[in-house]
Amino acid sequence: MRAPLVNFRRFQVAAPWPLVWTVTALFLLARLAVALVRFVVVAVRHWRMVLVVAVVLVAVDVYRSYGWWPHLLVAVTVAGGAGVWWWRGRESLHRLVVLRLIGLWRRWWVYRRQWHEVMSLCGLVKKYDGGEKLPVLLSVRCTHATDELLVRMPRGQNPEVYHKAARDLAHSFGSRHCRVRSGRPIAPPRSGRLAWLLRLVDGIRFRDRPRRLRLVFIRRDPLRQIVKPWPVPSRPDFTALPVGMREDLAVYALRLLATHVLIGGATRMGKGSVIWSLLRALASGIRSGLVRVWAIDPKGGMELAIGRALFSRYVDDDWTRMADMLDDAVARMRARQQVLRGKVRVHTPTTDEPLIVVVIDEIAALLAFLPDSDLRTRITQALGLLLTQGAGLGVLVVAATQDPRKEVVSVRDFFPTRIALGLTERSHVDLLLGEGARDRGALADQIPLSAPGVAYVLLDGQPEPARVRFSFIPDDVIREMAATFPAPPETQPDPDPTPARPVPAARNGNSNGAGGRTYRPSPPKQDAPLLPPSLLNALDLNGTRNGGDPR
Repeated sequence: MRAPLVNFRRFQVAAPWPLVWTVTALFLLARLAVALVRFVVVAVRHWRMVLVVAVVLVAVDVYRSYGWWPHLLVAVTVAGGAGVWWWRGRESLHRLVVLRLIGLWRRWWVYRRQWHEVMSLCGLVKKYDGGEKLPVLLSVRCTHATDELLVRMPRGQNPEVYHKAARDLAHSFGSRHCRVRSGRPIAPPRSGRLAWLLRLVDGIRFRDRPRRLRLVFIRRDPLRQIVKPWPVPSRPDFTALPVGMREDLAVYALRLLATHVLIGGATRMGKGSVIWSLLRALASGIRSGLVRVWAIDPKGGMELAIGRALFSRYVDDDWTRMADMLDDAVARMRARQQVLRGKVRVHTPTTDEPLIVVVIDEIAALLAFLPDSDLRTRITQALGLLLTQGAGLGVLVVAATQDPRKEVVSVRDFFPTRIALGLTERSHVDLLLGEGARDRGALADQIPLSAPGVAYVLLDGQPEPARVRFSFIPDDVIREMAATFPAPPETQPDPDPTPARPVPAARNGNSNGAGGRTYRPSPPKQDAPLLPPSLLNALDLNGTRNGGDPR
């Protein structure tokens, strides 16, 4: 028997039959093993479908053996159990059963059915080696208001492509908004005996996967409704103060510890809602003395005067006293520097050394529109020192403005935390939230006047802005809050509103007061050039200035 001829790259080589059979058998076994592994992987990934197929097969077998009565009995039992569950724990039934079924339905009927078409029309399909590379839909998780799609990007793409196609994706899938989330998922905190095991599992489950992102489609807008005031916490958590609600119906918690907050928004867009929501979250700390709020209202008290009892110090009608208050905050910051130097890097609020929050309702009035240039310079310098040094020392600034431009708010870049309410211009969005924020979904210039309190903010661990709505605090609630949580008396009283005569500084350089400089208002400017001394003596104006009668 002649040996077979095997063609290797056009070369005919004589090979024995046993070698050919062995290589062929090994090749077929390898292909079978690969097919088995792929089948197991698909079965594990789609275990729900495997379970559904198994249930259908069992149901068909039972029907052939016993008829339809067992199916009726099972249906009645399941309906009764679901009714009892609905009665005793409606929220858990929604979370564990209803929303999962909705997610399964919407995955196959809404998204999977038209996935290839939408991805192609939105320009998210890559061409390679004569074929197409599509984004892979991994899972769909539904909440009461959103659909969250977990997507794996093909090679050669980055999240910016999806940011640009977000509006096209939203309208293609029948939604108004699509949010792109490319940040690394954050593992939940674990506690208990098995916490160490759960942390190991979370380390694998929530590991960093740069090619994965989440597309959040808004089925219904929960932020159309006014958000009611949140309950006042018994003790404020300065790392998570409940002040509003997010699009996914989660509570928006603002971090205030070791940061400054700048609130930007046009007129009647809800800057007061942000301020009063923050003050409500701090109310219990204000009453206990853990928090001291110093308020400045350059608008004559039209916004903050209604809650005067909440503030340890308050000024609304005197520019000089406003500058003095900021100078006193700088002096308090300097004193803490001397105490905390070399011990800690971040101040921990106590009743002896409370957290000082300086609230300024309209910072542009102090930095850009103040007629007295000397006072404006003092205020700018004091705010610059507070914003650059006060965060770690527990002297924080919360300011609101209508115009976030640098020529209006010169210290804008020193605010780490920024909130963008409804704005009037597209460029203001990037000025407030950072360059490229609008391209990443912060459409603050499109917030309607009918939605005051709706804003875009930046969340920890998430580069894309999130849409939230702050709670609305009515005037009656503010009055009740001021009566229930009044601030204790300030240890250092407000400066005397009547301007004192300038006192010459001591020659030895010692400062007046308890270790801090006492700032005095600048003398009024002369309306005309000073007269020569000889003419002043001739007119005897000095006697008139001192109270004497002119001749």
